[in-house]
Amino acid sequence: MSTKTSNGSGNGKKPASPATNLIAGGGAGMMEALVCHPLDTIKVRMQLSRRARAPGAKPRGFITTGAEIVRRETALGLYKGLGAVLGGIIPKMAIRFTSYEWYKGLMTDEHGHVTRRATFLAGLAAGVTEAVAVVNPMEVIKIRLQAQHHSLADPLDTPKYRSAPHALFTVVREEGFGALYRGVSLTALRQGTNQAANFTAYTELKSALQRWQPEYANSELPSYQTTIIGLISGAVGPFSNAPIDTIKTRLQRTPAEPGQTALGRITKIAGEMFKQEGAAAFYKGITPRVMRVAPGQAVTFTVYEYLRGRLENSRWSIVGGKYEE
Repeated sequence: MSTKTSNGSGNGKKPASPATNLIAGGGAGMMEALVCHPLDTIKVRMQLSRRARAPGAKPRGFITTGAEIVRRETALGLYKGLGAVLGGIIPKMAIRFTSYEWYKGLMTDEHGHVTRRATFLAGLAAGVTEAVAVVNPMEVIKIRLQAQHHSLADPLDTPKYRSAPHALFTVVREEGFGALYRGVSLTALRQGTNQAANFTAYTELKSALQRWQPEYANSELPSYQTTIIGLISGAVGPFSNAPIDTIKTRLQRTPAEPGQTALGRITKIAGEMFKQEGAAAFYKGITPRVMRVAPGQAVTFTVYEYLRGRLENSRWSIVGGKYEE
């Protein structure tokens, strides 16, 4: 079987321009965040829970965790940290798709083909790039906000971090700028493996559907098909790197101790989790994470493909980030 796929996700199209990626990727990311953020908050709360499972006791599931957040903190509690996500989602998605196309272009042969291995490596590199440039600082702030147990309906219940900008200012003032990059190696590893799996699975599934449906060989697939393959590709990553994500969440939740290295903190957190909570602790929050990431990728790819198609097929052309007739 051939190991080559055509450049441009299987249909030979030219890579999208940075301006197109900014608009289409940013729009897709904002839609994903608005739809899926409550599940991310539930996932973070489950990962931060340090309850050891007592003999015969049932673990607290994502439905119970979500209901508890709503009961104690109102439904708006499910959207804690959304401001930090929205603040970074446009550059994150623009960087993701633009860097992916750039890395893939570096590995394109003279016939315009990219191997599956090259697609995987391009996705891996794109995930690492977005992690370092945007995702890690954004997640440090988001997790600090999500970890606060306070009611948004009670004006007297004042949290330490009042908003994303206030959390950013407070963290930098109290812990230094380097605190925004706490856990960056784990974030880069998680994002890299996520995007490597996402882009590889999505590209292969899209190419297969275009082969099976010749009428779409040189055009975009119907939106419902894009949604389905985005859902499938989005479910691959979380199962492969759940322990990394759980350790990262706990690492970013608390300030560093004086004289402790990043590797030392990671080792300590992992060791304490295993000793006190068992191996299952590394997969805390896996259900809401899959329920958040898989639909999130489905939304992202569907909206991205739609907006990209509308931009490229309209009578306007994007030149240097501006629209010209």
